[in-house]
Amino acid sequence: MDNADLSVLRKIVEWRRASHAAVFGTVVRTWGSAPRPVGSLVAIRDDGRIAGSVSGGCIEDDLIDKARRSVLRLATPRLVRYGISAEEANRFGLPCGGTLELVLESVTDDSLVDELLKRLHAGERVRRVLDLQTGKVELGSAAGADHLTVDQWKLVTFHGPTWRLLIIGAGQMTEYLATIAKTLDYEVSVCDPREEYADEWHLDGTRLLRTMPDDTVRDLRPDPHTAVVALTHDPKLDDLALIEALQSDAFYVGVIGSRKNQKARRERLLEFDVSPRQIDQLHGPVGLKNGARTPAEIAVAILAEMTAARYGYDIPQPRLKREMRFPQAA
Repeated sequence: MDNADLSVLRKIVEWRRASHAAVFGTVVRTWGSAPRPVGSLVAIRDDGRIAGSVSGGCIEDDLIDKARRSVLRLATPRLVRYGISAEEANRFGLPCGGTLELVLESVTDDSLVDELLKRLHAGERVRRVLDLQTGKVELGSAAGADHLTVDQWKLVTFHGPTWRLLIIGAGQMTEYLATIAKTLDYEVSVCDPREEYADEWHLDGTRLLRTMPDDTVRDLRPDPHTAVVALTHDPKLDDLALIEALQSDAFYVGVIGSRKNQKARRERLLEFDVSPRQIDQLHGPVGLKNGARTPAEIAVAILAEMTAARYGYDIPQPRLKREMRFPQAA
């Protein structure tokens, strides 16, 4: 679930606390050039206020009109389709040939939106099952990158982070990286067996692991939705994580350190049955090379490079346009 959809849930809770009725919509199927993907959310308040998006605006306009005319006061969930014909696609502003289906449900106490939002804020991944005959909802734990399913009886959706980030080391840099990664919908775990660091880690919405890095990576079983970043500057810890991560399916493996240190690290990794091809996948020094110096800047550089890797982009080494001069300390 992205941040835009999370804001839809927050709006629903806010509206209900202000005694407004609301209808919750989920895109469940698309055909052709539909403007928003399956799983996208929209909410419509009883006076026509709207949160979220399922089209370029025309479908939202239709939903707003129906809400103001009280057409959306639903006793049970309803499946609606937009853009069945070329004429309707044009009317509702869908791209040529685009069609989408929405499940609309009136929000009640049985919708469990408050509980869902609470669990998402805690960093959980949640399975939501909507009974299409009654409107009642069940929430449960979810694992992996599961996908929405719908039939005549129920709608099953998955909410929360589908991308995972394991950071080795619980220092200051990790705090910045973890904080920003959470806004990008990563499920963040932090591994540090060192008591002096682990005891000081208190960032909400992250999971602290005190096991050794190699054991932690093996237990995590990195998949193509997982990134591993080592930030301790201690080869005894960072290398343990890298040996396992580089032999896994992780889409991104990075480690902090100078270019000189990285050369020595690569030579060490070869001694632990990590192949040259696997070592070539290592991002080190970690992060997009953009001149970042502060912990916050380096965190941004790391996530910029992770985002590129996530979408299949290989960013070439940048060229220094001009040398920056910084004032000397007194």
